[in-house]
Amino acid sequence: MRRREFISVLGGAAAAWPLTARAQQAGTMRLVGVLMDYAASDQAAQSLFTAFRDTLTQLGWKEGSNLRIEVRWSAGSADKVRTFAKELVDLRPDAILGRGTPESLALSHQTQTIPIVFAAVSDPIGSGFAANLTHPGRNMTGFTNVESTVGSKWVELLKEIAPRTTHVALLFNPATAAPVQFYLPSIQAAAHSLDVKVSSTPIHAKDEIEGAIGALARDPGGGLIVLPDTFNLTNRDLIIPLATRYGVPAVSNNPIYGESGALITYGVDFTELFRQSAGYIDRILKGGAPADLPVQNPTKFELVINFKTAKRLGLNIPQSLLATADKVIE
Repeated sequence: MRRREFISVLGGAAAAWPLTARAQQAGTMRLVGVLMDYAASDQAAQSLFTAFRDTLTQLGWKEGSNLRIEVRWSAGSADKVRTFAKELVDLRPDAILGRGTPESLALSHQTQTIPIVFAAVSDPIGSGFAANLTHPGRNMTGFTNVESTVGSKWVELLKEIAPRTTHVALLFNPATAAPVQFYLPSIQAAAHSLDVKVSSTPIHAKDEIEGAIGALARDPGGGLIVLPDTFNLTNRDLIIPLATRYGVPAVSNNPIYGESGALITYGVDFTELFRQSAGYIDRILKGGAPADLPVQNPTKFELVINFKTAKRLGLNIPQSLLATADKVIE
């Protein structure tokens, strides 16, 4: 697999972006809010937050000196997202980082003036966050975590590693997921070319997960696409083991699903995404306007294969696929 690098926001062309007249004042304490879609106890989430905070430190922002960070953890709860979005906006921070579409949407409903940087949003234009990618035009900008065409890759990879797959279910919670229509055309196109049927499996609560996966497993040849979704992410340690127990190969977009046992993941490097988000926060704190900072799509994707799960499912991973993997979990 050819590795393509993200566009850096910490240097290069970013240095030429215009800044507004409001400049950073030495010794001034600045406040940054962070709304995360994980639980605070999630180690993977803490690692992402650490990457964000450490990058700000490298850029000259030191907590307790010239920076204060207020972070809230929604843990996949739509109610908490709304509550915490209001809490953060009421603090009147200088900028806010929102991780995920529901979090960024909730923040956008609370303020049209405080700068918001979103990370891991699928469709910023469709969600109303930006007028266009080059010139967002309002108080929001940031980084997407997928392209609409990535859905075809999920289907192709699933069929390649599990060739007996004849039908796939799209698992998501309508209250916390990005619009399914964003991925659906590419998923359906690939599925049609590979003679695979596609069905949507919306779930609304944790206790619905096993029933949905069990129903999928009743007919041989079932596969699972775990769509980018705050609810799915929070419950990955339930979803993925259940899929394996029921003999259903699962694919998702986030590499941390692989650590939970997902057969295969294909998506962006989220740690890099948080570092880049810190770069945008830095620009804003120094006077940059979100309306002038372009929304950036990912250009580097990682393929992770869980060899242990493949063995449990009785699957032989093609050598050609292993050769292109960025990481193989043994």
